[in-house]
Amino acid sequence: MRTALFTHPICIDHDPGPGHPESPDRLRAIMRALETEEFALLDRREAPEATVDQILLAHPRAHVDRLLQLVPDEGLIDIDMDTAINPASGQAALRAAGAVCAAVDAVMAGSDDPEGARNAFCAVRPPGHHAETARAMGFCLFNSVAIGALHARQAHGLGRVAVVDFDVHHGNGTQEIFWQTPELLYASTHQLPLYPGTGAVTERGCAGNVVNAPLPPMAGSPEFRQAMTTQILPAIDAFKPEMILISAGFDGHTLDPMAGLDLTDGDFAWATEKLATLAAAHCRGRIVSALEGGYNLMALAGSTAAHLRVLMAS
Repeated sequence: MRTALFTHPICIDHDPGPGHPESPDRLRAIMRALETEEFALLDRREAPEATVDQILLAHPRAHVDRLLQLVPDEGLIDIDMDTAINPASGQAALRAAGAVCAAVDAVMAGSDDPEGARNAFCAVRPPGHHAETARAMGFCLFNSVAIGALHARQAHGLGRVAVVDFDVHHGNGTQEIFWQTPELLYASTHQLPLYPGTGAVTERGCAGNVVNAPLPPMAGSPEFRQAMTTQILPAIDAFKPEMILISAGFDGHTLDPMAGLDLTDGDFAWATEKLATLAAAHCRGRIVSALEGGYNLMALAGSTAAHLRVLMAS
């Protein structure tokens, strides 16, 4: 079995406007990086649209209907001061969520199915981890990773699903969606203080199922790896997940303009290796990763490539 790569051209067509950091060039940079020979064995698949029922696992129908109705026939519509949509945005958001659900299906199928995959990465946008149950925000429309985790439970009967988020911004949306469900674990490293202002250590969920390990501005590899080693990884190990999903944001990179951490490609590879080891121990290696942030194009491409090298070798 190979590592599956899910993406779709419409995820490039989603365009929040000139000068917006969450630009189509982000995905273009990643796809160029994955054109090299070392990534030739990726199992490249077209991301399907999520069904309405899949989206409704995390978001109420009234919110979903309203958001899709806001998609303009031309031009841009502002959802909030950070989040804008164009005519392609609704379909892009559906494909992003659909990619994660299809990746979950492929990884669950495993070696017994020709459509199975060892693990998967979803090269999609818009990102999702800021999207709350009934609120689109922070460049995010639907919470693709949360939808994928809930799909894993609903469609495949998994009992415990963990999401690990190493984006530099806290995934307030995933935390909010998981808060009341002990069978879902959300574990995050992120810079604090920083947008959206959530993610304190004291935010613990209904049953200790939220684990936040905030990092101060200018923290680098030692602080990141210590937070992972002492807080995030032990929480995952104790939880014994049946699948691990990764909110793979690479904006903690030292070159990224959106925050102030001092991480490198090697840190993201190291974190991926540690998560792959836990996945091998607890859930037959089942990992589904999805792109979140990352706004310096060179750092984003390099970090994504480093992340995928580990997944392909796992």
